[in-house]
Amino acid sequence: MHNVVISGTGLYTPAQSISNEELVASFNAYVAQFNADNADAIARGEVEALGESSVAFIEKASGIKSRFVIDKAGILDPQRMVPSIPERSNEEWGILCEMSVAAAKEALQRAGKTAADIDGVIVACSNLQRAYPAVAIEVQAALGIQGWGYDMNVACSSATFGIQAACNAIQVGQAKAILLVDPEICTGHLNFRDRDSHFIFGDAATAVILERADLATSEHQWDVISSKLLTHFSNNIRNNFGFLNRAAGEESASNPDKLFVQEGRKVFKEVCPMVAELIGAHLAENDLPVGAVQRYWLHQANLNMNLLIIRRLLGRDAEPHEAPVILDTYANTSSAGSVIAFHKYQDDMPKGSLGVLSSFGAGYSIGSVILRRR
Repeated sequence: MHNVVISGTGLYTPAQSISNEELVASFNAYVAQFNADNADAIARGEVEALGESSVAFIEKASGIKSRFVIDKAGILDPQRMVPSIPERSNEEWGILCEMSVAAAKEALQRAGKTAADIDGVIVACSNLQRAYPAVAIEVQAALGIQGWGYDMNVACSSATFGIQAACNAIQVGQAKAILLVDPEICTGHLNFRDRDSHFIFGDAATAVILERADLATSEHQWDVISSKLLTHFSNNIRNNFGFLNRAAGEESASNPDKLFVQEGRKVFKEVCPMVAELIGAHLAENDLPVGAVQRYWLHQANLNMNLLIIRRLLGRDAEPHEAPVILDTYANTSSAGSVIAFHKYQDDMPKGSLGVLSSFGAGYSIGSVILRRR
């Protein structure tokens, strides 16, 4: 069995960003128009008036202050409220491929690798733009990588589950090095007309190079000590978009449940203790006390969730460097979030430092990866 290291990471951040102030102005303009258009029905009690959003509400509920997006204009247009992403021809690289390649190039550079060194590509994310061909195979072609590629989806936990899959292949000799990419256009499946969730998501892509430890040469190496995964079925986070929607009729195909929907309070109440318990058990299985971990790179969905999880683990509030936050500027980027935190907050840690990369979300799905700086 070969030991595995993470030898490089990469990040693609879209050029455009939306502040809470801009998002609230757009949402409230939509609300005003809706309530005006339906004033008579609202007065008769036939239609419920919509309530406005606010910057204070968003920041208190989530800790999010802004988010990077692929298309700002379409989202902020009160008549549209969805990103404008023109369809590309089959002869052009798709937008998920384009994002993946940008993140992958940085990861390859940091790992000191070229496309010729990579044996396989895994694209792991919460939503794929098509059924087939696999985006991973498209990324493979765009980068000139030989070997194989496949897509996988475990929603927000896709990155940690992808790390496990890559490690398995490397450990048994099926590959020497694997590129894992997490391209997320979360704004494409967000209902910007829903007050409870219109602020949650942003767009980004991350990349991770995993390889045999004895072949790694980069300055940014992390031993993958162990990983632990858990899934538990729940309807509290759901997206019913799929290829059978049209078979149910046009009305069904356009229902709000074909976008992201969640029971936020239930998710908070149920997921936080599950995550803390899994990470604690994972560390115990590896004879590591919680206090031995210098840094936790947690899924970046909600600041209040992360604060509670760390408090349950440590028995106290975390110092900022112990559980770095990027969701204030990136919002929830699904599977990419914890990897963004890892990418941005790893280089300052000395050799021998221990960290935990953890994801959690729809499914429910939870992943924990214990890492040690080489």
